Amino acid sequence: MGRTSSLVCLVAFLLTACAAHEQPPQLPSTVERPTFTSTVLSVTDGDTLTVFVNGTQEKVRLNGIDCPESDQPFSSQATQLAKQLVLEKAVTVTDFGRDKYRRMLGEVVLPDGRMLNRELVREGFCWWYRKYAAGNTTLERLETEAREARRGLWAEPNPIPPWEWRHK
Repeated sequence: MGRTSSLVCLVAFLLTACAAHEQPPQLPSTVERPTFTSTVLSVTDGDTLTVFVNGTQEKVRLNGIDCPESDQPFSSQATQLAKQLVLEKAVTVTDFGRDKYRRMLGEVVLPDGRMLNRELVREGFCWWYRKYAAGNTTLERLETEAREARRGLWAEPNPIPPWEWRHK
């Protein structure tokens, strides 16, 4: 009996470790995350930008959201809004670790105190990325409001999330 229970615990641990490996690292909400201020050098697309930090250029992937891919409707609007809000401006970035492509996952605070991640969701130009930000009730609320108001991509009858688009 003890041997079976040990085996069950080992399998549960391995499954948890494998699942955790897929996700970007997430610190408990009570842990202070590193932040820094930098000027945005470029905006690749709605949810990716480049900043200068510690003497090097750093790609930042916006945490908790997923904007349309370049060949999807509303991709250009998401990119344009991001450029309008942050390009060549000083922003504060909170570091949430790295994604599987080694990009920094970040929340970006605009000079006026608003958060870029939230503004893109509020305007209906991206999805709240439930898979990686399941507990983010602010993004959940903003997406619900955008959907109900039929803002941005929510004006479409059946917008396809980018994570599904990428798999086609």
